[in-house]
Amino acid sequence: MAHTLDTKKLQLFEQTAVPKAVMTLAVPTILSSLVMVIYNLADTYFVGMLNDSVENSAVTLAAPVLLAFNAVNNLFGVGSSSMMSRGLGKKDYDTVCRSSAFGFYFSLICGVLFSVLFTIFRTPLLAVLGADTTTGGATGEYLKWTVTFGAVPAILNVVMAHMVRAEGAALHASIGTMSGCLLNIILDPVFILPRGLGMGAAGAGFATFLSNCAACIYFLILLFVKRGKTYVCIRPAMFGFHKAVVCGILAVGVPASVQNILNVTGMTVLNNFTSSYGADAIAAMGIAQKINMVPLYIAMGLGQGIMPLISYNYASGNISRMKKVLTFSLRTAVFFMAAVSVCYYFGAGALTTAFMKNPMIVLYGTRFLRGLCLGIPFLCMDFLAVGVFQACGLGKNAFIFAVLRKIILEIPALYILNMIFPLYGLAYAQLTAELILSIAAGIVLIRLFKKLESKNHAIAPKE
Repeated sequence: MAHTLDTKKLQLFEQTAVPKAVMTLAVPTILSSLVMVIYNLADTYFVGMLNDSVENSAVTLAAPVLLAFNAVNNLFGVGSSSMMSRGLGKKDYDTVCRSSAFGFYFSLICGVLFSVLFTIFRTPLLAVLGADTTTGGATGEYLKWTVTFGAVPAILNVVMAHMVRAEGAALHASIGTMSGCLLNIILDPVFILPRGLGMGAAGAGFATFLSNCAACIYFLILLFVKRGKTYVCIRPAMFGFHKAVVCGILAVGVPASVQNILNVTGMTVLNNFTSSYGADAIAAMGIAQKINMVPLYIAMGLGQGIMPLISYNYASGNISRMKKVLTFSLRTAVFFMAAVSVCYYFGAGALTTAFMKNPMIVLYGTRFLRGLCLGIPFLCMDFLAVGVFQACGLGKNAFIFAVLRKIILEIPALYILNMIFPLYGLAYAQLTAELILSIAAGIVLIRLFKKLESKNHAIAPKE
């Protein structure tokens, strides 16, 4: 086992100019996030080529279950990686290794539980998701491959990417993630379309299963090749219940996991509202949500990319550098997201038509996308704030923001806006929530940095 952090990685965390350091860590992560979006869009695009609203609805209705994987990914991926980066900042390498082993084995256990529980409770779960006698069969087949067979590789490959990224190997993390996504895009038309195997939505699920297996294999080979040169440790001997390690992981991981569970709840509520307007409305909302995922995943990629940099400098006491990382990232993200929002608003019709030619679906999708895209610039502010909380081990703050976003703001907004503007009002709930949260995020971050700077006022600047 190595006993010092690689010199280049140490320089990246401590000395490299902030814009270059942010780009070095964030660009590969953003690219992998974009590839992941394209892979999500590929399912919708190729299933959409069937011009069958039932098959397209199946992918939309199944989305909350796949999103639920992120509850585990965040619990052990975000939780462990935050603990690992903070351990590196303190030069506590034993904690780094134990954190990664704990995250890996508990992710494996949770993946198995997902598979077993879904298989046992499949029928009632489909009803909760909003599937009926028309859409239930296709939705169940899609979930068979992605959950019954695919939960373990889907969770493990994301958790391992988080842990590899935690020690500064953002490029390797991105290659692993992108390899699976690109394979999925290649396999989708083979399994979905009539000129291939003609499996429809089930084919999309099968392609996803195989691609996640490929990503897992990449990371396992990487860890084997880099053994002795990496702190990402999956040796059973390092797996155990050390109080400081477990508490540190759970302090960040549990709020991050709850945040995703609430996201699943919000999406399920949205799909149930939309399903009352028919399969065309469900398919259109699914398309609009997938298109809206492009900027959302870019914001997530930026937040995940800078987390190791924030964590390391927080733990080492370099608050000035930590603040510069955040302000540079925030300025860049808000400007970019505002431009995307404008493009989406005026190009909503063309973007929706690219996925399905059905006139009613295009009409619905255009209106939905115009509502959803207005919240994009505010959403990135919220995402970066939560990323800072997670990086610093401030799980309580992240938890409060998660509850505010879904329980206090977005879900009530869905009910109210649907009553005032039936169906179309649903698309504006995100804007309502994110506008308020972005203001709250700004206030909390200003107070956080004032507090941290007051604690470090006697420490000389490290840059």
